[in-house]
Amino acid sequence: MDTPAESPELQHRTVSAELPPVRPESHSDDQFEGKTPFSSWGRYPNYNATVVPLTWQTDYPAIVKKYDGMPSGALAVGMGRSYGDSCLLKDGFLLNATGMNRLLDWDQENGILTAEAGLTLAQLLDFAVPRGYFLPVSPGTKYVTLGGAIANDIHGKNHHVNGTFGCHVTQFELVRSDGTRMHCSPTDNPDWYEATIGGLGLTGVLTWVQVKLKPIVSRLIDYEGIQFHGVDEFLALTEQYKHIEYTVSWVDCTGTGKNFARGVFMIGDHSKIPDKLTPSPEPKLVFPIDLPGQALNQYTVSAFNTVFFHKQLKPRVRALQDYEPFFYPLDKVLHWNRMYGKSGLLQFQYAIPWASAREGTIAILNEVSKSGLASFLAVLKAFGDVKSPGMMSFPQAGITLALDFPIKPGKSFPLFDRLASMTLDYGGKLYPAKDARMTAGQFQKSYPQWEQFARYKDPLLSSSFWERVTQ
Repeated sequence: MDTPAESPELQHRTVSAELPPVRPESHSDDQFEGKTPFSSWGRYPNYNATVVPLTWQTDYPAIVKKYDGMPSGALAVGMGRSYGDSCLLKDGFLLNATGMNRLLDWDQENGILTAEAGLTLAQLLDFAVPRGYFLPVSPGTKYVTLGGAIANDIHGKNHHVNGTFGCHVTQFELVRSDGTRMHCSPTDNPDWYEATIGGLGLTGVLTWVQVKLKPIVSRLIDYEGIQFHGVDEFLALTEQYKHIEYTVSWVDCTGTGKNFARGVFMIGDHSKIPDKLTPSPEPKLVFPIDLPGQALNQYTVSAFNTVFFHKQLKPRVRALQDYEPFFYPLDKVLHWNRMYGKSGLLQFQYAIPWASAREGTIAILNEVSKSGLASFLAVLKAFGDVKSPGMMSFPQAGITLALDFPIKPGKSFPLFDRLASMTLDYGGKLYPAKDARMTAGQFQKSYPQWEQFARYKDPLLSSSFWERVTQ
């Protein structure tokens, strides 16, 4: 199959009529229309920016000229689902790529899809699932663009088997602010390929992306949920079920004593029994209002966690489950981030290598438990040793824990500072896509290759995150 770079006519051929419109769970509803306030999914920080739409693959250099070189800098953005400031640029130009979402080519036999970088995973799934294919790696939300998936080198429940999203990206086109267009793959401009995967959108603007999907015969997942008590039981289950493709755990961060670090270990494989392959229905539920800031506290979250742990009436349950609630339980409620209140939320995610993963995880969970701040959504899982092609990729073999907290003045920030310091003490690192607090020293210790990466940065492109951690 010719690449888009080799077949110019492919750039203009589209079967996007077969695709649904961009889903409503995005900034395109209220912030990608030139309005100046802009925030990420965590709604903190909230910065002003000039939002400019990208519609065609030739737009980037032309827009640079139109705005006289964009002296305040620019950053391409998609659905705005990063939590901190990696998708923000204070007082700069945000290039909204969600309008650049055409499907360019489809190889049914091999499951190879080529599309513009603004295509969302939701749109991709609605096209691919009825044709018997699924994402090779999926994050916890499908409201992410292909460009965003590459920029953050997203990971999922199957990292121990399939690695990161970047492992399945076969090629893409990168456009620089000076108009240079580069075809990037493991063999063609491989250094730019490596720098761009996990490169936080700073090496250039992605126009089109090619990704290899995985075949499926059913929407259903063979699911099993297993209750556990403590980090050691979690580790034992991780080892026992390492052959299962998808593994992830919910953990109770409010428990103490015999309930400390209790949780539910969830495993699944795609069902091998052929069944109907249909697109997912549109989400209908909407979180209507911002809850009061005090609504999520140690007591309410502790009560929820108790109910959640015990809703599984047996220590083990098995079921056939549709892929939507298995992969995307929160996507069924639009704007669910409103439950954290107008002040927003902070998310914290670490990756600690195996040598200190057990000790570090216990210590950090203890610190959270005694802080009086409760994480409503706490996800614990193991990263495998499948190496990402990305120079700045986050995952490393060991344990990763993701937590989110409502922002509470005088409490949330000091806790995050302590957790970040503890992570580095245990040899771990933090995830830029989930970060709003990492210091320059912490970033540079987590990513010592950052100076090598900086040589590939487009001189026009920047982000509030990058400016915060490199100055």
